[in-house]
Amino acid sequence: MGSPGPTREAAGAGATADAGLPFFRYHPDPVATGSVRASTRTCACCERARGWVYTATFYTAQEIDGPLCPWCIADGSAAARFTGEFTDSYGLDGVSRAVLHEVTRRTPGFSAWQDPHWLTHCEDAAAFLGEAGYRELARHPEALAELRSTLRLDGWHDENQLEHFLTRLGQGSATAMLFRCTVCATELAYVDAS
Repeated sequence: MGSPGPTREAAGAGATADAGLPFFRYHPDPVATGSVRASTRTCACCERARGWVYTATFYTAQEIDGPLCPWCIADGSAAARFTGEFTDSYGLDGVSRAVLHEVTRRTPGFSAWQDPHWLTHCEDAAAFLGEAGYRELARHPEALAELRSTLRLDGWHDENQLEHFLTRLGQGSATAMLFRCTVCATELAYVDAS
């Protein structure tokens, strides 16, 4: 799948709203995260050149001749026409069927070294904010603390090694994926590595 793009942090839907793009509750600024970019190419679903194309994951068994536009993602027509999903349902346990459908079929996914997955909180999918290195995570202490806790549970018991690893996020072959709960605004993150 290749490495994710440069570290970015999306504070809100600024670029997306400014561009007149559809709003995605679970991925509020796909322009800032690099999942949507300006392009003159024609959408393979609606066959229109709308000025923007999707650049991240789409899982389908069908051949697609060209990119997809954000509008065909938002209205579900791209997922329906090509029988596909923009993200895997891994990690989405405990959410309603409607939320599962919204995230996998009507929300832009994101690129990652490993298969991208969505985090949840408060029985809802969280909003993807983008990649975050250690400097970005330090501005989100709640997400950094949660990430430390998760890594400890995964076997990182030596505090020096854990801190050494965390402080190098975003500088090479590992980064964090930052999310925010859509219900209580708790910030969450997971590590993605090559």
